[in-house]
Amino acid sequence: MCGIAGLYDPNHRFKNTEDILQKMCDLLVHRGPDAQGIQQDQAVTFGHRRLSIIDIQEAANQPMYDASKRYLLTYNGEIYNFKDIRSQLEQQGVRFKTASDTEVILEAWAKWGVESLQKFVGMFAFALFDKHTQDLFLVRDRLGEKPLFYAYFDANSPQSGLGFSSGLASLMACPAFEKQLNPAALQHFLSLNYTLTSQCFFKGVQKLPAAHYLHIKAGQEPQLKRYWDLAASYHSKDENITEEEASEELNVLLSQSLGGQLISDVPLGAFLSGGIDSSTLVAGMTRQLKVPSQTQTFSIGFQEKSYSEIEESKQVADYLKVDHHVKTVTPNLVQNLIDIVAKTDEPFADTSIIPTYYLAEFARKSVTVALSGDGGDELFLGYETYGADKLYQTFSALPRFLFKGGHALAQKILPTQFDKVSFDYKAKQFLYGSSHDYRRAHYSWREIFKPRELEKLLKTPIDPTQSAFADFNSYFEDVKDCHPLDQASYVDIKTWLVDDILVKVDRASMAHSLETRAPFLDHRLVEFAARLPVSLKLKGQEKKYLLKKSQEKYLPHQTLYRQKKGFNAPISLWLNKETKALAKEAMYGEKMQHLTNSSILDKLWQEHETQQVDHGLKLFGLTCLGLWLEQWK
Repeated sequence: MCGIAGLYDPNHRFKNTEDILQKMCDLLVHRGPDAQGIQQDQAVTFGHRRLSIIDIQEAANQPMYDASKRYLLTYNGEIYNFKDIRSQLEQQGVRFKTASDTEVILEAWAKWGVESLQKFVGMFAFALFDKHTQDLFLVRDRLGEKPLFYAYFDANSPQSGLGFSSGLASLMACPAFEKQLNPAALQHFLSLNYTLTSQCFFKGVQKLPAAHYLHIKAGQEPQLKRYWDLAASYHSKDENITEEEASEELNVLLSQSLGGQLISDVPLGAFLSGGIDSSTLVAGMTRQLKVPSQTQTFSIGFQEKSYSEIEESKQVADYLKVDHHVKTVTPNLVQNLIDIVAKTDEPFADTSIIPTYYLAEFARKSVTVALSGDGGDELFLGYETYGADKLYQTFSALPRFLFKGGHALAQKILPTQFDKVSFDYKAKQFLYGSSHDYRRAHYSWREIFKPRELEKLLKTPIDPTQSAFADFNSYFEDVKDCHPLDQASYVDIKTWLVDDILVKVDRASMAHSLETRAPFLDHRLVEFAARLPVSLKLKGQEKKYLLKKSQEKYLPHQTLYRQKKGFNAPISLWLNKETKALAKEAMYGEKMQHLTNSSILDKLWQEHETQQVDHGLKLFGLTCLGLWLEQWK
């Protein structure tokens, strides 16, 4: 895991590109504290901050040239099957100077060009420049585990050149770019508490979509191309596969994924919550590493019992006999939340970033790499929202007005609780969503501010054509002929997973220079899950059915079949206690006053403080937005 940055300046706009890259790299030190490199060659200047994981010798530092000096690369991530690719290249006469996966990318590209992307199994974002043809390629991995921001020097003229970086703050250190707020991104954030790939908070800045590469060639229009199509797997269902066959294949693929992701030249461990995803990975680690006591695992919890998973994690750790580390956190959220916001690039308000931040900090004291169970819920239908999706289909014949009325009644009679994903919260969200068509209903399960609420909150009119739902709807179109639950899974992978879950894990772990790896996101495993019949993933209301069945010989029954808890922070409670002063200061700051109506903020606080309505997610989102705006003044 590293940080990359660069400039493509074919018209020599800047005289001091190396100085600019130094400023950009200085803002990526947390991503790569071990080494720095800057290389200028022809139209490009590449920068790199290194977190040494594979081949920690100086010879493996970046930016790096291939053997012929034709290709220059700056790269962030891991290619888990680099040894297999290296072996193929060696059989064709290629000789290597290092043991790094960086050199493998370069020599693979020299041999196969852009087709080499089909061979890579891993997480990555990189820039590669071909000195002979003057072609620049920006590339991002299939699932979007690694970030890559970019912007053209002149938004109206892509031929003017561009800058790119792993971090938004780093990119904005280039003097070509101005910090102008993007209203569409603001609308996305307030709707979801995160921002989708299609928008960035600064005008003119773009995020390279997952599974795409951007091809820049002097004098021509840039070409954004997709190199992997997940929808194709959802359309190629393996309806005849038996439960036994699917279970066996799943375990083979998990073992294959873990085999590549356990390769490290520095200490490696795993997050262990006691849930099925992390427990499955740790059980697999113990089988591959042979000595369970050498497997280090990490878990944290809070004083609030319903938000702590320490006891569950201890049960699994004792069963698997691993070296388990636990910590009950009493957060200094007033200071830590400011630090968290500073590391998120854009406003971000998934409350689980708080425990993830503390967990990464805790794990980093012992290891440099940690495996995480991210992706399991999206692949195998593990979220409560999929149960809601299925329930929606069951009652789809009922008139929508019944649900609208039910929602209004629930708002009046169900008492508000501040417990984790409480019954009243789920009931109200379900009834509201079920008053709409299926696509809008699925979107609404995680919606924060609804359109009418946004109109009242913001001082400027919202643009319906820039709504976050428009992005969701376009992804639904990709799989419109598939089972409704397959549609939901695909849309979540393209939105919630890439723009919330993976952003959270990347930013929280990189804040502490910890590399995280997600074995469930091996694209071969993702394709397999997409091809599975829905009945093997959600059977009745048993979520993750196949994953649970596949692990029955490795994990205790209570671990596999206990109710999912999720990894959240008790933000609704904290906002009425120690975090209230910070939140109000952020929300009523000068920048926020230009954007929001104070009377609406007053109403949100009054209802939350008296526990009439749990506005925890809305208030947390507004708090993070206010803190972010102050930091970007």
